[in-house]
Amino acid sequence: MVFFKSFKQALKKTVAVLNTDIRDLVGKEGRLVDEEFLDELFAILVKTDMGAGPAREICDGIKSEYRGRVLQMRDLIESAKVTIHELMAQPEEPIKFAESGPTVVMVCGVNGSGKTTSIAKLAQLFKRDGKTVVLGAGDTFRAAAVEQLTIWADRIGAVIVTGKSGVDPASVAYQTLEKAVQTGTDVAIVDTAGRLQTQNNLMQELSRIRRVMTKVVPAAPHEVLLVLDATAGQNGISQARGFSDAAGCTGIVLAKLDGTAKGGVAIPIRKEFDLPVKYIGLGEKAEDLELFNVDWYVNALFDDVELDQQSK
Repeated sequence: MVFFKSFKQALKKTVAVLNTDIRDLVGKEGRLVDEEFLDELFAILVKTDMGAGPAREICDGIKSEYRGRVLQMRDLIESAKVTIHELMAQPEEPIKFAESGPTVVMVCGVNGSGKTTSIAKLAQLFKRDGKTVVLGAGDTFRAAAVEQLTIWADRIGAVIVTGKSGVDPASVAYQTLEKAVQTGTDVAIVDTAGRLQTQNNLMQELSRIRRVMTKVVPAAPHEVLLVLDATAGQNGISQARGFSDAAGCTGIVLAKLDGTAKGGVAIPIRKEFDLPVKYIGLGEKAEDLELFNVDWYVNALFDDVELDQQSK
């Protein structure tokens, strides 16, 4: 229940958009489902950045069931929930740990996506579960990134491996895995430099880092997590496409969900790619990272909308 409350709080801005606009659209007495209504509903849903495709599917579901009838708020909510559940169907997807040796997690994303903070949150999550963690500061081109990760490592009690400014990031990844093997560490999390999906040379570098890792731990990396900034909305789609191809991503961390009214972006990300949303960032503290749960997400999107309407 505590985690669900966190989901609801994180989606507060998105719910505020749905709450006001859908309430006004349907009204206390309900609304006849015709083309005008469906067009207005479509526009409201798109404002949450769920994308035209998912918004259209929600509208189509309502049209199929209620066209020519008066739709009440409860009907709209239940129909939308069913459609989103179908679009996002996935179990909770925690990190898959290696059967032996260190579990290697590589993290990538564009600058400013919340990557470094998400790494710290992941490390805190593993530490909470009793696992030892070593961090690799692979963003060697930004001294601030190394400094920030070092501060987080000290704060949460994790070992960190760093290199000189501008050093080959693959060498930092190699040293990080060596450290993990030598010390019997449970999890090694390797940061990578932020980059745009259009920078082909830097995207190819991700593939090289992966290859270098296998020289120390043959199965590495066991997970490749793409950190996406929820406040970026639809831009997250193109980011995910480029990175998933270059880095072989296994899952997504959706950061800064608490700071946006575009919380619907999780829907097209899940629909567009065969990648699970593994974790979501719900705040700025190290503890503010949770497993993504589809049921909680859908309920958090709409429950307050429905309750608000019923109370009026």
